[in-house]
Amino acid sequence: MGEVVDPLQDLCSPYHVSSSDNPFFLIVPIILEGPNYHHWSPLLQMSLISKNKIGFIDGTIEAPNHTKSLFPAWQRANMLVVLWILKAVSQSIAQSIICMDNVFDIWNDLKERFSQGDMICISDIQDTISSFKQGELTITNYFTQLKILWDELDLFRPLPICSCASKCTCDALVNVSNIKYKIRLLNF
Repeated sequence: MGEVVDPLQDLCSPYHVSSSDNPFFLIVPIILEGPNYHHWSPLLQMSLISKNKIGFIDGTIEAPNHTKSLFPAWQRANMLVVLWILKAVSQSIAQSIICMDNVFDIWNDLKERFSQGDMICISDIQDTISSFKQGELTITNYFTQLKILWDELDLFRPLPICSCASKCTCDALVNVSNIKYKIRLLNF
């Protein structure tokens, strides 16, 4: 039988908090102001993946019962992520989440408030894409600028994700992706 490793000491454990994990360190290069949620959210997720803490916001690491021996480790790691998020949001947003102590709840609250597709912004991006011309740009720069616009549009209007219990066989998402590709080819 294998040796039981303390999750606080296991470097691969999401409960592990290293000495370099400063709770007041800004882990993303931009502050969430509200309208920039679609740019901020993937950056925060990438940072949490790199710190092995993504499970605290995606719900895969649930809070153990207060009486369980793992609870203090969970509480410490959870609170570290809470502090990182508080540091990565504007002061007014921070005030609205300061009393929440479960990072999963904070993440869902922010997502519910700020991830709603802004139809005016989507319309503006689509208009920009439709009217964008190569002009004096090299073909590489022209394509790069178009790709930036397409990626921004994807942030506001992502493709659906299949939630079938078994492997999907209808290829609906593949067809949607192909339609998106053809539209982008026409834009280019």
